[in-house]
Amino acid sequence: MNYTRAESVEQAVEAFQAHPEARYLAGGQSLLPALRLGLATPGALIDLGRLHALRGIRAEGEHTLHIGALSRHAEVADSRDVQGLIPGLAELAGQIGDRQVREMGTLGGSIANADPAACYPAALLGLGALIQTDRRVLPADSFFQGLFHTALEEGELIQRVSFPVPEQSAYEKFRQPASRFALVGVFVSRGPLGVRVGVTGAGPCAFRAKALEAALQADWRPEAARAVALGAEGLLSDLHGSAAYRAALIPELCARAVARASLGR
Repeated sequence: MNYTRAESVEQAVEAFQAHPEARYLAGGQSLLPALRLGLATPGALIDLGRLHALRGIRAEGEHTLHIGALSRHAEVADSRDVQGLIPGLAELAGQIGDRQVREMGTLGGSIANADPAACYPAALLGLGALIQTDRRVLPADSFFQGLFHTALEEGELIQRVSFPVPEQSAYEKFRQPASRFALVGVFVSRGPLGVRVGVTGAGPCAFRAKALEAALQADWRPEAARAVALGAEGLLSDLHGSAAYRAALIPELCARAVARASLGR
């Protein structure tokens, strides 16, 4: 397997053009397990670890939060800007994996891999984020398209994610105890974009729960979320939980997230 350590975004893109079967390597916490399981078989790896231009967290006033693609989960969780503007996002980052994973895993790597149980996709959908690449800007609503599949084109490189700042936000996750991945995770927010509910772990990829959004838009209370009955069609079913079980978890986790968001924690 060919290996390249890129020193710039331009060099990373050029390396991909020379090896179209390549994969970008960020923190490795999503890609390396996929390699071990045979879910990814790239002919080359392009290491992005030295691209410091893709790191960093920056608040644009009180309305937008920009997070570099190579920002570590631990950096997001510990950032005062994130904690102050979007506490639900800081909470989410602090629940990913264990300390080692949080010190190595990156925002960009997580969403580019689009693992169906990854936490960040729920936040991107639950906040209406925008994904900036080296070519264009992609809305989160059209980014996650299927199992390990996104709207990214071959060689397209995520540079940063921009999050609109909501008035309230929170994340609730029902953990698979061995892996700490989300059996189901629900991110809720209320703000200028209205009420948004992003769900991960329940389907082939993250999705918005429109029925819950409508109920909470009319009545922002945990009871309104619990009153929504979701169907199991299209949801995942495995040894950890049936589709019906996941369908029942979503409104309950959503209700808990609304309660926490309303308390400001």
